Amino acid sequence: SRGLGDVYKRQVHGESISKVRMSSIAGKGKARGKAAPASKSQSRSSKAGLQFPVGRISRFLKSAKYSERVGAGAPVYMAAVLEYLAAEVLELAGNAAKDNHKTRIVPRYILLAIRNDEELNRLMGNCTIADGGVLPNINPLLLPSKGKGAKEGPEASQDV
Repeated sequence: SRGLGDVYKRQVHGESISKVRMSSIAGKGKARGKAAPASKSQSRSSKAGLQFPVGRISRFLKSAKYSERVGAGAPVYMAAVLEYLAAEVLELAGNAAKDNHKTRIVPRYILLAIRNDEELNRLMGNCTIADGGVLPNINPLLLPSKGKGAKEGPEASQDV
């Protein structure tokens, strides 16, 4: 019941060889001493240069059964798109918070950012943001008229 490493050690190198040398020759066991460090595993997110989790998105795509098979590039692409959208919304919401002299992004600023951007508004037009409120909007007819035509405004609106 001798291991393969032991047989190799006795036949080739004799009894005086050290276990450190043996493990590096035979490829068995842990590398000790000054052996080359094992390559660290790298996540798919870091390979793609993304912050969003590619592995988690892949798992969700597979478990949701959108299709029988999920390609290797699909979760990477989806993570990149989601990361881009999140960065875009956060940048605009941060600008809205800065305009109101605040440092914290709250749902109100997210709503203002989305509704004031044409493309994001089209993308998220049917979404309701909790505690977001509404866009400030006053119909110009309800505002008091200015200057010389002060009497014409209300009278003109009542004429039929």
